[in-house]
Amino acid sequence: MRVMVMVKATKDSEAGIMPSTELLEAMGKYNEELVNAGIMLAGEGLKPSSKGKRVAFDGQSRTVIDGPFAETRELVAGYWIWEVKDMAEAIEWVKRCPNPMPGPSEIEIRPVYEMADFADAMTPAVAELHDRTSEKLAAR
Repeated sequence: MRVMVMVKATKDSEAGIMPSTELLEAMGKYNEELVNAGIMLAGEGLKPSSKGKRVAFDGQSRTVIDGPFAETRELVAGYWIWEVKDMAEAIEWVKRCPNPMPGPSEIEIRPVYEMADFADAMTPAVAELHDRTSEKLAAR
């Protein structure tokens, strides 16, 4: 199963305070463990929400909202995409993670939908479109 593992933002990460050399080294070693175990598919840190935008949708209307965004505890400061056996394995890997922020922090794990989850709505045309897109992504 694939999961998205999200490092929650903190006041420090939203203020643009960069991690220490020690934290960068610890996270680099952890990421190397994930890659060597065949778990990590992708992962990156994200700049503060002050550098971001949101696009709000209402029917055909689109509204661009400039960051920063309120409710720091609801924001994501970084992420990984992992391939694990089950949620228990993902939890065990997260428990091994160095504290990703100075002070208290939180990591959220969410399962990624797989195409089989959409079986009731999956027509042959939709499956073909998905397969074509997946092939193009894999070719990059």
